[in-house]
Amino acid sequence: MAALRTSGASALWVALLTAASTATTLVLACATPFPSLAALVAVHMRRRDGLALMLLAWAASQFIGFFLLGYPRDGSTLAWGVGLGSAAVGSALASYAALRVAGYRSVAAQLSLAYAAGFTAFKGIILLWALVLGGLHTAMAPDLLVEQFLRNGAILIGLYALYRLLVFVGVPAPPKAVTA
Repeated sequence: MAALRTSGASALWVALLTAASTATTLVLACATPFPSLAALVAVHMRRRDGLALMLLAWAASQFIGFFLLGYPRDGSTLAWGVGLGSAAVGSALASYAALRVAGYRSVAAQLSLAYAAGFTAFKGIILLWALVLGGLHTAMAPDLLVEQFLRNGAILIGLYALYRLLVFVGVPAPPKAVTA
């Protein structure tokens, strides 16, 4: 019975955070906050569940981009979709890895570290894709990097507030592995 409750709580949080991410994607015209999600899942979810969330959020963003926002269905756009998916997963893995080695107890410190690691990994992977696919000047423009860092940081604060509110009103917290 406990395993069923744990599994149900995991599935519920994956669904809730995917929905929140999808709403953010719609509002920001397909700018899914992958580093924000990566930090949140690294602090509050088991790695398996967090990676599932990242993949579902990526799939939702691709659906929105291609079917609602009319992204072109050409090789370059499809390749960038794959690049974003790999960056989303890489962002989460970096967030989990940073927390595993740091050992911070404060949630604020954990979220900050996980966010910094996730954002850095996300942009690093995007850089590698930009070297292959083009668009390096756009992907790594300093003003855009600052804007994305600040916007994703604000989204992380909002997602964390949503998480705390939902736990406060009785939604069971997702299970967190002792070691990520």
